Amino acid sequence: MDTITHTLFGLTLYGAVDKAGMTKTERRALLFTTVAGSQIPDIDVISSWWDTTGRYQMWHRGLTHSVFLVPVWAALLAGLVRLFAKVRGWSWFVIALIAVFIHDTSDLFNAWGTGYFEPFSTMRITFGTIPIVDLVFWALMLGGYLFVRFGRGSRVPHKVYRTVWLLMGLYVAAQSAQGYSLYQDASARYEQVALSADFVPGVFTVIGKQGTTVDLLRGSVFTGVKPLATLTSAEPEQADLDRLFEQNPKARTLYEWSPFVVMVNDEQRIGLYDPRFYRNGQSFLFEYMEKKGL
Repeated sequence: MDTITHTLFGLTLYGAVDKAGMTKTERRALLFTTVAGSQIPDIDVISSWWDTTGRYQMWHRGLTHSVFLVPVWAALLAGLVRLFAKVRGWSWFVIALIAVFIHDTSDLFNAWGTGYFEPFSTMRITFGTIPIVDLVFWALMLGGYLFVRFGRGSRVPHKVYRTVWLLMGLYVAAQSAQGYSLYQDASARYEQVALSADFVPGVFTVIGKQGTTVDLLRGSVFTGVKPLATLTSAEPEQADLDRLFEQNPKARTLYEWSPFVVMVNDEQRIGLYDPRFYRNGQSFLFEYMEKKGL
């Protein structure tokens, strides 16, 4: 998910905690724990500062997003609130654990995916059933806030926000069930299949690869999918790929990172791109080298 959504998750988690009886210091510690826990896995963005080998795409949402690191981040945050806010108890660790777990797990559902089981597996797990920026999440959280702020929800705000979490969970389940159905249908026709959720709820782009042909199909469970584009993947010789990876290390990273790629080998360039991000005739995840001068 994007940074704004993760921040809103942290604020909504803060709202879902019953704060009756908490001191002002404890409330501040709780706010810090939920928001920081909802952001801390993305600390890996600083790796771009020293990346000279084109590996940033692999590092981002990699080890820092591992489920095995969730308790480590939670312990760090619990230690910080104990040190600076002078609050004690396991509840701070638990709430931090929940916040970090929500971040890591929610990122699984969009096309970018995460290294959820690193360092034991380098597989980038992605379901593709939720867009990176999901306005349904925003609408549900905004609705909860407005009901608490201006409606009867002010009497039991934590129950309102818990209901928001329930509704978001049901939404994810409904999206994933529809996406899984489309994925299964496509798997019967293609060697490889990937999924990318649209900004419109229930609408998906299904990407299927058969041999050197990659089809992009868009639609829903209810309307069926219709052809969006057909791409042809070239088959560069291994020597060409080795030269590409040597000249452009980001191409090797993209090749490892993507479920599958479309190869380009024409008179001007050799390259590859991820078809899940193909829009308006091109993919913004495209790495190549010019043949001029080779």
